[in-house]
Amino acid sequence: MALVINEEECVSCSVCADECPNDAISRGEDSFVIDPNLCTECADIQNQHRCVEACPVDCIRTSLSQKKESGGLYQKFLRSLS
Repeated sequence: MALVINEEECVSCSVCADECPNDAISRGEDSFVIDPNLCTECADIQNQHRCVEACPVDCIRTSLSQKKESGGLYQKFLRSLS
């Protein structure tokens, strides 16, 4: 799965984008958005999502509509390193 930003709650402060190690977060039309192809949910850090921890308004959540990719988040993280 990937994380998603609730557009209605996002205050566009950019703190989450600054914290993302994979550059998965960028400015969208009305708020910041997370690219599910780049988001690894910080698989390199156990049980910590950097963007979630940094968000001052708690608007980043797990997307239930995004299915886990074959190979899992850690494999996606490893691919992001190359």
